[in-house]
Amino acid sequence: MKMPPWLVSLILLVPLMVQAQEVGLHRISPRTPQDLQAVLQFKGQHLPFVSAHRGGPAKGFPENCIATFLHTLQHTFSMLEIDPRRSKDGAVVLLHDPTLERTTTGTGRVTDFSLVELRQLRLKDTEGNATPHQMPTLDEVIEWARGKTVLVLDQKDVSAIERAEIVARHKAEAYVMLIVSSFKDAAAVHQLNPNIVMEVMIPTVAKAREFDQLGIPWRNVIAFVGHTPPEDVALYDFIHGKGACCMAGTSRHLDLKVLRGEVAEISELEQGYRSFLSLGADIFETDIPVLLGPMLHSDVTALKQPFFELK
Repeated sequence: MKMPPWLVSLILLVPLMVQAQEVGLHRISPRTPQDLQAVLQFKGQHLPFVSAHRGGPAKGFPENCIATFLHTLQHTFSMLEIDPRRSKDGAVVLLHDPTLERTTTGTGRVTDFSLVELRQLRLKDTEGNATPHQMPTLDEVIEWARGKTVLVLDQKDVSAIERAEIVARHKAEAYVMLIVSSFKDAAAVHQLNPNIVMEVMIPTVAKAREFDQLGIPWRNVIAFVGHTPPEDVALYDFIHGKGACCMAGTSRHLDLKVLRGEVAEISELEQGYRSFLSLGADIFETDIPVLLGPMLHSDVTALKQPFFELK
């Protein structure tokens, strides 16, 4: 189908718009794998900043989209959690769902379409409106993110080993980490590449002790303690005692109150977020990074210079 001239013009302008937006970003810029490990190491104080779930989508800004990543980094220091999936011809693109309907102008399964076909689609924003933005490939996003942020690659249909190989091919261990779905996967990734940092689900003290027996250095790990942060202080103390940070999800409870309009200002929920910090959470995986992140800026910049900079 032939696109209208106005849409063609807008699509041609997007690369120039993106280039112009790459100033004034809240950058996290570890240069080596050891730098990334240092950023995420627990040193006796909490490290309160955010990981933007699916990149931080909002009105006008689709999930898993470079324009959205820029929008997030214009407002806050943030890691970017993103979702790799395979196309029909083996390319790795970014899309959360296995099907196209919710977040693109297409229909059907991602794996039924080639990269060229997927590129013809437009991404939808959080209100279901089509935008001029195309689906990016993982390769493109990894190269774009260098010197800007830390990417967190969820699993979806690209295995842990495959994702580890992609990171190594880009020499991106300094700023790309993996979510792994099991301790078995964590051990396999570490054996393949001991420089890769992983986000591992560790929701109980028993699981923390089990992980400790694997022999994977805790400097290679962020412990994801749960989508509803557990109230067992012993869990946070155990993980912190190993020198690792704890990530807690807020997208399924506190964030929803903001997104549903149940509170006028995020400040009304600040005590709730701070209570998780008091328990021992260090990093929030959130659907509202633009709102939540700035609440935590002063703590981050004081703790982690020179890896955090506004530039």
